[in-house]
Amino acid sequence: MNTPEEFRERGYKIVDWIADYFTNIESFPVKPDIQPGEIKSQIATDFPEQPESFDDIFKDFEEKIVPGMTHWQHPGFMGYFPANNSFPSILAEMLTAGMGAQCMVWLTSPAAEELEELMMLWLRKAIGLPDEFTGVIQDTASTATLVAILSAREKYSHFAVNKSGFTGREKFRVYSSNQVHSSIDKAVRIAGIGEENLIKVPVNDDFSMNIDALKEQIEEDLKSGYRPLCIVSALGTTSSTACDSIDQIGQIAKAYDIWHHVDAAYLGTALILDEYRYLINGIENADSFVFNPHKWMMVNFDCSAYYVKDTDLLQKTFSIMPEYLKTDIDKQVNNYRDWGIQLGRRFRALKLWFVLRSFGLEGLKKKISAHIKLTKNFESFIARNGNFEILAPVVANLVCFRVFKLGWTEEIADRASSLLMSKVNQTGDFFLTHTKLSGKYTIRVVIGQTNVTEKQIESLIALIEKTLPEVINEVEDN
Repeated sequence: MNTPEEFRERGYKIVDWIADYFTNIESFPVKPDIQPGEIKSQIATDFPEQPESFDDIFKDFEEKIVPGMTHWQHPGFMGYFPANNSFPSILAEMLTAGMGAQCMVWLTSPAAEELEELMMLWLRKAIGLPDEFTGVIQDTASTATLVAILSAREKYSHFAVNKSGFTGREKFRVYSSNQVHSSIDKAVRIAGIGEENLIKVPVNDDFSMNIDALKEQIEEDLKSGYRPLCIVSALGTTSSTACDSIDQIGQIAKAYDIWHHVDAAYLGTALILDEYRYLINGIENADSFVFNPHKWMMVNFDCSAYYVKDTDLLQKTFSIMPEYLKTDIDKQVNNYRDWGIQLGRRFRALKLWFVLRSFGLEGLKKKISAHIKLTKNFESFIARNGNFEILAPVVANLVCFRVFKLGWTEEIADRASSLLMSKVNQTGDFFLTHTKLSGKYTIRVVIGQTNVTEKQIESLIALIEKTLPEVINEVEDN
């Protein structure tokens, strides 16, 4: 495939395949029924000495790779959180790959830098962040949170850690709820803060951070000689989409001079709806904020929108200026290589631009509102069935529930819930995942895949109604 003509022929074939894939996606099981090592056993272990034909490669893709894929774009995918895409985003990714641009500084791709700047302005306005926040695209929220913690570390060490490393006398503390994403644990490891200095604050009945417990912990740490460094608030925890009080936490962070980072990785997309804007009351007291358009905004993974107030601090934390990267216009532009960990950067703003223009703000609002409406319908089904218990408030489009009957032990409820989820997943029509809330096995149903409709919700309800008696009989007989 060495000529533009050959590429054109193969490219048409791949576009046709992608279009057919979406047309027929419900014919695939959402999650493959295979065993570990099954795919590897079908693929040659040695690098081929001679070129192989595209037809042979593509045939293997269809016969060996596709059957081993979990189909995240299947409308029956209701596990974890979605990693949605859309046709405009796919097309933009094709263009990005075709140009193969390295977008580390303005000079290396001027349009990429300037489009990214504008897309961050579009998103900031769409979700209601104050004008003092400035945005940059990171790859994931995990990276963005690490960037926030590193920035806080350098602010409160007066850049001494960057310069000389840790002395052993810093005694920094980072705070989050005990429901926060595991990326926070990883970030404190990488930042050198240490897991023992990540304080997991207890939560309220709705799984939001307990404000009194946070304040007490900070006071106790100050008396013990610690330096509170950063508070990570969750706007939509992974297990239950619980939302911490941004306003109250922000006031505490301001009073004690602590960096306040808001992790809205999933639920941040809902902020485009006026009725969800209350979730960021008090956001003016935060220092940084992140959400992922690559989850619920139909933008291909990866694309994470990170906002920060102090861009000078951000750049001072990450900027290294070797002679070979200096340009004459550095002071006139945003060189985004200095705004995070990566030097090399993909042209992520292009797919964001394609999606935002193709859907329009109203189109995105309709899509998100439709998902939330479908979730309310499913929640109503769970609530009126006497064999289920809803285990967390339904904030937007996640329902957390378990199978439970009066008189059952926790062990029986756990087995029944696990069995129900397993039987649903075994059909291949849906894929659900679980968590534990207050020690209880919890089934999570996330209704946010790009093309999910009422048809899938009705089918899931019918499947659960059909399967539930089998589950109850099985666990009660044992």
